[in-house]
Amino acid sequence: MAVPRAKSAIDKIRPHMIGAADTTISPAAIHLNSNESVYGPSPHAAAAARAAVAGIERYLEDPDAALAPAIARRFGLQADLITIGQGSDDLLARLARAYLGPGTELMRSVNGYLKVPNYAYANDAALISVPDDNFKPSVDRMIAAISERTRIIYIASPENPAGTYLSGVELRRLHAAMPNDALLVIDSAYEEYVDAPDYEPAHKLVEESGNVVMCRTFSKIFGLAGARVGWAYGPDDVIDTLRRIALTFPVASPSAAAAIAALEDHAHTSFVRSANLGSRTWLTSELEGLGLQVVPSQANFVLVKFPNPEKTAEAADAALRARGISVRRFASPAFHDFIRITIGRPEELRACVAVISSFLIGDG
Repeated sequence: MAVPRAKSAIDKIRPHMIGAADTTISPAAIHLNSNESVYGPSPHAAAAARAAVAGIERYLEDPDAALAPAIARRFGLQADLITIGQGSDDLLARLARAYLGPGTELMRSVNGYLKVPNYAYANDAALISVPDDNFKPSVDRMIAAISERTRIIYIASPENPAGTYLSGVELRRLHAAMPNDALLVIDSAYEEYVDAPDYEPAHKLVEESGNVVMCRTFSKIFGLAGARVGWAYGPDDVIDTLRRIALTFPVASPSAAAAIAALEDHAHTSFVRSANLGSRTWLTSELEGLGLQVVPSQANFVLVKFPNPEKTAEAADAALRARGISVRRFASPAFHDFIRITIGRPEELRACVAVISSFLIGDG
């Protein structure tokens, strides 16, 4: 008997993260796996969310009108070029749905955000995965791979799960080589953590171009991962397209209230940024002192390689989980020897390093 069949390419979609296989281990007490902010949201944001629950029986009719002016004020942007979504993943999925289809291509760096291939598969588009340079996107190779079928070039800067980035000069060189009918999508989820002097905020290229869109989120430095609020900044026609294909009521009113309050608390985000930088520097130094290889990161996590085949990343992950510490491993073969560690509180990172040290010398 015939049954409805989804698009055949959807069968290519596989989980990209490796979960804990041993269900007998007790739940983790220290979560260093999903790049949330361990410092949580601004107290003002939490209070605003609680207050908004009083009106939760009502839809939030127009999240753009509620949130875009506050985002524009915080970052010095044009409010009419901003639209809101359920986290940046929602907006990335909408961009793919609007601009991809049979006979088109989505290009990405091969070891960039590992969910991106799903956007191509779900829309019957071809996926072009371009080799990188030690987890950093290769602008030269990406330029060489551009074809008449290229419709989206996706770049996360900083990248996840490696934490690498492209300088402003490199990103502009990639954009200059693109055809006008292709869209450069810059995922800037971790931009607030960057301290590299040659990094250029993505909104500058958006404002100078007709084919660049930037996606941002409240899930990272603002500490609102559970609220699911993201936003896009781009040309009029791109933003109009994203609005047309959005869900009718895409954001919950408590989430919007929390996001607006978070934007106004500059002191909280400054503290989180400073704490993250100090802890990232400390953790990198400690892990390298243990003989491990750490990919230089501009985000709130580090990617760590275990080069000794007798002390593998998989075994290190198991040792950490046995001590109640959750980190992240990935299904892609390129990350077989790696774990990713979110920058936690200092005491959490000390506990993590202690377990890894014990594991490496054979005591754990």
